[in-house]
Amino acid sequence: MADFMKDDFRAIYDNPHGTRRAIISRARKNSKTTESAMILLLHLCGPEANPNSQLFSAAQSRDQAAVLFALAAKMVRLSPDLSGFVTVRDTAKQLFCAELGTLYRALSADASTAFGLSPSLVVHDELGQVKGPRSPLYEALETATAAQAEPLSIVISTQAPTEADLLSVLIDDALTGADPRTVLRFNTAPMDLDPFSEEAIRAANPAFDIFMNKAEVLAMAEDARRMPSRQAEYENLVTNRRVETNTPFISRGVWLANTGEAVADFEGLPIYGGLDLSETNDLTALVLTAPVAGLWHVRPTFWLPGDELAERARKDRVPYDIWRNQGHLIAVPGRSIEYEWVAKQLRDTFDRYDVRQIAFDRWNFKHLKPWLEKAGFTEEELGRFQEFGQGFQSMSPALRELESLLLNEKLAHGAHPVLTMCAANAVVQPDPAGNRKLSKSRSRGRIDGMVALAMAMSVASTHTVEPERSYQMLFV
Repeated sequence: MADFMKDDFRAIYDNPHGTRRAIISRARKNSKTTESAMILLLHLCGPEANPNSQLFSAAQSRDQAAVLFALAAKMVRLSPDLSGFVTVRDTAKQLFCAELGTLYRALSADASTAFGLSPSLVVHDELGQVKGPRSPLYEALETATAAQAEPLSIVISTQAPTEADLLSVLIDDALTGADPRTVLRFNTAPMDLDPFSEEAIRAANPAFDIFMNKAEVLAMAEDARRMPSRQAEYENLVTNRRVETNTPFISRGVWLANTGEAVADFEGLPIYGGLDLSETNDLTALVLTAPVAGLWHVRPTFWLPGDELAERARKDRVPYDIWRNQGHLIAVPGRSIEYEWVAKQLRDTFDRYDVRQIAFDRWNFKHLKPWLEKAGFTEEELGRFQEFGQGFQSMSPALRELESLLLNEKLAHGAHPVLTMCAANAVVQPDPAGNRKLSKSRSRGRIDGMVALAMAMSVASTHTVEPERSYQMLFV
């Protein structure tokens, strides 16, 4: 074993607090799976084994589940000592130690297979492939350990694409050091390093100077340098960076650079907004923006039907229910968002703020307008609503404006979690002329907040930012 592998084992098994969860995240081909196979055998028939215990590895696909099993089975077959105690069951993807009664089984992402189990050891293989902060298989296995005295979970993976994904949540929590029973073995290239440099490669690959094919890895770097379409995949798999491989509209680093502070109240400020109505049973977004001291401050509001919110959160793999409890999302009573409800919310917004203009998707506005009139909107107020198409003609200049503001750090979005999720999901679709629009079909999740933000900044860009004034500030 290489020294960095021995250090992994020391960190896991010599932890004075005891180890409940170990996360090993580094680039591909750094023996993460090999280490996991060794750990499985330690707990199956070695000194860490508990008689009659159950061991599992979990992966998102059948093929991935077979990889760890195959490596552990190979170790058994190549060792006369191990093969005398461990039976390999290829068809069922199981290893069985009859003397101790211990059984290992490989599982793929079928949550029903995990219920009724009681694992003492779980290896979560390539957890970075889980989109969103939840995985039924992960949750089922983790909650099944309650009957065990000293359960151990091993997470091995390259990084997930976004901070909202399950592995990112686990890594970020481990980095805080809040739970000393969580061991984090983390190798990633710092974002301030050139991703194609040997320094960046070494940072994410402790095996680079030991047993990796250096020439091949450097060739991968050069390929990605020449072909930008391959850079995101290279950064994720070779430098172990948190990178969206589908190339989102805006990078995570640029978005976080605009976190800023949020104005405590928009009263007295000129307000511009974007309204993405979506469908009545889907996420509806109203994003307001106002100029303060040379920055555009953003205040989003999101609505979802309140009925079956937990089921919707499970389906989308997004914590809507948690965001509702935290006040980041409004759960509207019922199974749909009635346009009457939206009209009343807009009436309250117009009564409270100096709303100059609201951009809206013309497709659904014809259904909303009668309710706006019923809510008391005057002809002059209705004139402040501006139709905004979702095609290339309208959206391309809006995206250019929003992109410019983000790149120049002229936006302050306050890290609103729902809007940040939409930003991470947003993917652009180009046309042959180079125009762009946000594509819901190509995006990995909801992007309604970014559509509304793009529309808001489009109408706001036609107005002059007022001179600097003093406003009460609030961290969000």
